[in-house]
Amino acid sequence: MHPSSATLPLERHVVLFGLKFNALTLEQATDAVVTAAKAKQKGLVVTPNVDHLVMLQTDADMCSIYQKAAFVFADGMPVVWLSRLTSKFGLPMRVTGADLLPAVCAGAARAGVSLFFMGGQPGVADQAAKNLRAEFPGVQIVGTYCPPMGFEKDPAETSRMVELVNRSQPDILCFGVGAPKQEKWAAAQLDKLAVGPILCIGAAFDFAAGTIKRAPELVQRFGLEWLWRLSNEPGRLWQRYLLRDSRFLLLAGREILHARSSKSRRT
Repeated sequence: MHPSSATLPLERHVVLFGLKFNALTLEQATDAVVTAAKAKQKGLVVTPNVDHLVMLQTDADMCSIYQKAAFVFADGMPVVWLSRLTSKFGLPMRVTGADLLPAVCAGAARAGVSLFFMGGQPGVADQAAKNLRAEFPGVQIVGTYCPPMGFEKDPAETSRMVELVNRSQPDILCFGVGAPKQEKWAAAQLDKLAVGPILCIGAAFDFAAGTIKRAPELVQRFGLEWLWRLSNEPGRLWQRYLLRDSRFLLLAGREILHARSSKSRRT
């Protein structure tokens, strides 16, 4: 049995793969991000999924960024299930970027916190902003921008992006260009950006805009959203899900063995 959202302490963490995952519900995660924004607390908000965790094994820079993030939320039921096998309580639920974006917009509307949307294909962030303004009246989305291809290698474009964000004075930057690009760019520009939390949210703009359809709730609950996405975008995603991410099984096995070994040493 897992503690209810009302009894989960905000400081509780679950350590997996060398990362300290915040053991929060979506509601608590939203409150934590909005509270950080009101206090102008700067830092990255990352949502590691199976693919990201596999990536971290060979990308030291990405691993360091995730370890230093202000908030680490688990995006994926396999990560949640693993946490329950390796720790006393485990994570209460998954907190995906796709769920966090609208939830934070709702919380920001109530708190008077402003947001900037950066990322997505041309027009996607604009449509996402339009849809979310309609869904959450009063939400302050103070700007949107679609970076051009190769922006991360263009110092002039990077300077323009930073200036655009800072000129708009948002409390929260929502940045969605895919991992690891979004995390590495945000970490490199962290000191220059005059914002609070930076949400690294991947394809969340596409879901909010309606350009990509999310899996049905039941499919998500059983941890099969990856299969839904694979069936809809097989050409783009088959190597990720069927080849690269299969390594997660080995990594998860190591975490379970490590947890059991640690428990036996304590008893």
